[in-house]
Order: sequence, then C-alpha cells, then structure tokens
Amino acid sequence: MTEKSHASLAIPARDTEDGHALPPRGREWKRAKIAVIVVLVLLVLGAGRTVVSDVMQSHSVAATSQQNAKVYVNVILPKQAVGGGNTLLPGTLRGYVESPIYARATGYLLHWYADIGTRVKQGQLLADLDTPEIDQELAQAVAQRDQTSSSLVLAKSSFDRWQQLRQRDAVSQQELDERQSTYTQDVANLAAANANVQRLKQLESFKRIVAPFAGVVTQRNVDVGDLIDAGSGASRALFALAQSDPLRVYVQLPQAYAQNVTQGQDVIVTQAELPGQQFHGSIAHISGAIDVPTRSLQIEVRLPNPDSKLRPGAYVQVSLPATVRAPLLVPGNALLFRSEGPRVAVVDQNGKVDLRKIVIAQDLGQSLEIESGIEATDKIIINPSDSIADGDHVLIAPQQPAKKGTS
Repeated sequence: MTEKSHASLAIPARDTEDGHALPPRGREWKRAKIAVIVVLVLLVLGAGRTVVSDVMQSHSVAATSQQNAKVYVNVILPKQAVGGGNTLLPGTLRGYVESPIYARATGYLLHWYADIGTRVKQGQLLADLDTPEIDQELAQAVAQRDQTSSSLVLAKSSFDRWQQLRQRDAVSQQELDERQSTYTQDVANLAAANANVQRLKQLESFKRIVAPFAGVVTQRNVDVGDLIDAGSGASRALFALAQSDPLRVYVQLPQAYAQNVTQGQDVIVTQAELPGQQFHGSIAHISGAIDVPTRSLQIEVRLPNPDSKLRPGAYVQVSLPATVRAPLLVPGNALLFRSEGPRVAVVDQNGKVDLRKIVIAQDLGQSLEIESGIEATDKIIINPSDSIADGDHVLIAPQQPAKKGTS
C-alpha cells in the first residue's frame, strides 16, 4: 500500500526505530527478482558444467576403450643364414701323390739315409740293400753268357768251313744244314744269356731304394739289418712318401647340393687347429655319378700348400656352395602351429596380419632356417598370440632404445 492510501485512511505511516522510513516494497520485489535470476543462472551454469563434464568423460571413456582395443606387436626382419649359401663338409687332406715304397729285391737293409719328415727330391737315395743271392746269380749268369759266347764262336767257325766244303761238294747238304742249325741255336742261346744278365743287373739295381717323386717321408718302417722281402704281397713298406704341395681333399657332397658345384669353382678350406686362417682351393674333379649307398657325389679339391702349413692326413672342413639362395633365419618364438602346418605372422604396411605357410629347412634350436614362405623384407611378429588370425589389424610397437651400461 502506498503512502497516499494510508493518508486517505487516516493511518499514520510507521517509522523505523531509528526514525527513518521503511523502503518502498517495489524495490524489495526488484531485489528479490534479481536474486532469483542469479540463482537460476547459477543453477543453469552448474547444470551446463555437469553436462559438459559428462560429455567429456564419455569421450574420454570412448577414447580409452578404443586405445585399449588396439593390439601392439613386436616385429623383426629375417636374417640371412650364416655362410651365405655355403655348407661345411668334412674332408681329409691327402698328398697330391702318395705312395708306399717297397723293395724289388730280397736282401738285408745295409743303410738308410732318410727318416720321417725328411724332404727328398726325385731320384734321391733312401736306403741301400745287401743282396748276396742276387750278386751270385748275376755272376753265374755272366759266366753262362761267356760260355755260350764261346760255343757260338766255335759254331760260327765250323759253319763257315762247312760252307766252303759244300762248295767243293766235299760234304752233303744235310751236314751243312746241321752245322747251320747248331750256329743258329747258339746265337739264340747267347741272346737268352744276355737277357738273363740284363734282368739280374736290373734286379741288382734295386739294391738302391730311391724316391720316385719329390715329397716328404711320412713313414720309415725298417732299420739296419732287417730282412727285406721283394714285392708288396706279404712284406711291409720300407718307406711312405707323400707330395705335400699341392694337396688333395676328397669330399662327399650330398645329392641335394650336387647341382650347385662346377669344375674349377673356388672353395675355402679351414682347419680347427689353425683358427682364423682360410686356405683357398678349387674343384679339380667331379665324379660323374652319385654313389648309390651314400647318395653323395665325390669331388676332389686341389689345394696349394707352398708354405707346408697343412699336412697330409689332417681333418679339415670344406666350404662348398650349398644352395642358390641362402636360407632365412627367424627366431623360434615366431612360429605358429596350425592344423594346416607351421605358420608365421607377417604384418604388411597397412598393419594387416598375413599368416604365411613356411617350409623349415633346419631347426637350430633357438632359431629356424626357413627354406621358403617368407622374404627378407617381411616383418615377422615375435611371440604372436594364439588367437591371431588372417586379416587382423595390429600396430607395431615402437622399438625401445637400448640402455647404455653403467660404468
């Protein structure tokens, strides 16, 4: 009610205790409206904030769920197998020429001049034999030859005289023919005697045991005074001789690799007792047929040995070309076992998984030699999940930097 209405009703206006008049009620309503509006605005802002917070939280949960749905994998690239397509095969060094030396004459060893390890030249004297029986036989053969020669002289003289008597018709033709037959027979006897003498002289020359070729003496099996039997049937060899430069290596190459070798091809020979050293040789001969019992191909490697570092009879390893393409190595923990056979999981550039069928050439324990199925540029998943399948999308995990060791 306004002051005018109070006045008209003769009601005096009330003062406040301090003597001031009360404020008009219209002003109070105005202030109340403002307060309500402020409260409503605050409520709207609070509700809006709650809605925005809920929306942001919903987006965060969706992003977290999407992030958790991503599958991260570790990948590697296949490595080339050690050897670059070569294979190591065992072999034995042999002298280019090896020969046991036997006696051709029977007698006693008078003296030897070369011991084991001695390098000798061709024709060098190795030993002398004492052959009294051959000497006696030679002396007897010479005497018989002289006797036959004397008989021949007599037969020739008699034949000449009977030819002159026949010209004067003093003897018959029959008697002349007999003298001619005697002369012819003595000529043949003298030829036989000369041949026997030459044979015994040749046999006596075998008293000198000489080296048939240049090489090194690898065995000496006799000593002074030993009885030496002629021939190689039941007797032992006096010496063994080997030519150490060049050397031969015979290798049995499996049939699977037989098509990868050619005559003249370079090979590498190594010996365990000479670490870090490689000796280069070449394939000199290749057998023309596969050995049926072993299903292998025999090849001969010729190996120069000018400094005699390698010795005949030593065990060596020969590196030969094994395959046209070197196998690839992958870790054993990249293998997946499926009912269709072994598989590996390959990730393409779009992150799509491809399960590849592989052929395992050799199981090396912690790694596998793969003959076919993958390429050197393929990204192979290691430790793949058993549930992984063709077409799955994965992300490649970033490589962790290697930690440096502390000093």
